Amino acid sequence: MSENRFKIVFDGALLPGVDATTAKLNLAELFKSDVAAIERLFSGRTVALKRDLSQLDAQSYLQALTKTGIDARIEAEPSIELNLSDVHEHAPTSYQTVTADPESPYAPPRATVGEALPAFATLKPFSFVGRIGRLRFLGWTMALTLVTLAVGSVLAIFGLALISTDSTAGLILGGLVAFILFVALGFVSIQFSVQRLHDIGWSGWLWLLNLVPFVGSFFPFVIMVVPGNATANQYGAPPPPNSTAVKVLASLWVAFIAIILIGALAGGITAIQEEYESAAETSYDSGAVTTDEVEVEPAAQAEQAPNAADDAADAAEEAQPTVDSAKE
Repeated sequence: MSENRFKIVFDGALLPGVDATTAKLNLAELFKSDVAAIERLFSGRTVALKRDLSQLDAQSYLQALTKTGIDARIEAEPSIELNLSDVHEHAPTSYQTVTADPESPYAPPRATVGEALPAFATLKPFSFVGRIGRLRFLGWTMALTLVTLAVGSVLAIFGLALISTDSTAGLILGGLVAFILFVALGFVSIQFSVQRLHDIGWSGWLWLLNLVPFVGSFFPFVIMVVPGNATANQYGAPPPPNSTAVKVLASLWVAFIAIILIGALAGGITAIQEEYESAAETSYDSGAVTTDEVEVEPAAQAEQAPNAADDAADAAEEAQPTVDSAKE
């Protein structure tokens, strides 16, 4: 009598307190597979994970699978009983070629397990769910920047018109509308960043690092540089290929940065020129004052010269001897 054989089956159930995402990642690591293939095991149908096992081997496999968090179980394999009458009854009557392979109870399952996952995920721009790549992140961010500049320009013109009319109620209403619009645009920007973090395989809560001093100054560049996962991860299938519009919008960042650099350079040169002209005018004014002082000195000396001559004449008159009237 042959030894009883067993198989390990799984119908998508999880152990209490185990998260589905954690179980899928553990199974992918155990089977050395990707998450997309493991997703097919959670369709709800009973799947044989391992066949033709002894009772001891089945217990060992079940312990390893239990550590991943899934609720698998052991079932006995159906025994094979051959009857000579059945063989003669189903024997072919002619020597025709049998093209189909006979089904073996020990063969691995060939049926598709679970539903086939799409090759690419559906884009959801205004959501915290989904994934976007680096180029699409730059393209969507550029589109959001252009919308922000357009809205800011319209609001600035509207604000200047309200200021000219001295309408306090209009200014308050305009300021409230501007605040709401810019908060909405900032909220959409956070959604883009969260989807980009999902593409890398990171949690969207890491966006809060942008609010940390010093770290928030370079973390956006990390989001733009780190590549995403080429295959599906815990946040879904990879995003679809980039469209032409996305590539054009992303390339506009080069022109945008060039305009900013040129404007900053022109402003710096203008400031240096103004500083130089101001210094030159200050030097010219100080030179003019010195020349006037130099020109005044000879005049003062000329005025002092007649005074000195008068003083000398007075001194000579005083120095003359006194004439004795008695002698005369």
